[in-house]
Amino acid sequence: MNFSKADLPHIKWSLLAFTLSLLIGSTVILLSAKYVDHARKERQQAQRQLIAARIKIGDAHSDLANMSIYAREYASLLDNKIIGGEQRLDWMEGLEKLQQRHLVVDFKYTIAPQQPYIPSPALNTGNFDLQLSGLNLQLDLLHEMQLLRMLHALRSNIKGGFIIDHCTLERSTATPSSLARLKAECAGGWITMKIKGTP
Repeated sequence: MNFSKADLPHIKWSLLAFTLSLLIGSTVILLSAKYVDHARKERQQAQRQLIAARIKIGDAHSDLANMSIYAREYASLLDNKIIGGEQRLDWMEGLEKLQQRHLVVDFKYTIAPQQPYIPSPALNTGNFDLQLSGLNLQLDLLHEMQLLRMLHALRSNIKGGFIIDHCTLERSTATPSSLARLKAECAGGWITMKIKGTP
């Protein structure tokens, strides 16, 4: 089939419709490709956001579990009067009660003023400053077990973070008025924790 110039006026509308449909079809294909590419990018972004949200939820659950553990530990430290101010009066009353129990033949004590405490090896204390109220004990003993019982009683009967730095033992010259066979001198104290910056 041959076309001549004389046929052009008869097919011009068909040719125009064909050209327009080609233009519209290629535009639709181009726009569809752009839409698909944009949708793929949005889907990838949504997946990244979903992964980030899941990580945050996991971290939040972990933080919640940790807070529960730390809250119990913090409450225990508060209950044992390790966090807060110096409990000098409570410690003195506790020592007087121990003296009445006659765990040792006799003892004398001095509690030094509270001072900053730096443990060795160093310890990360977070938001807290450690303080030490030094205790010096002079004990008259019948035997070594009395010293151990006394130190155990100090830790278990008086609230606070009690530590022993060192003890020295020496034989005592027994006199008719004294039953003590040993003398002990111990140094240690009570550790308290204060939130940094509080008086």
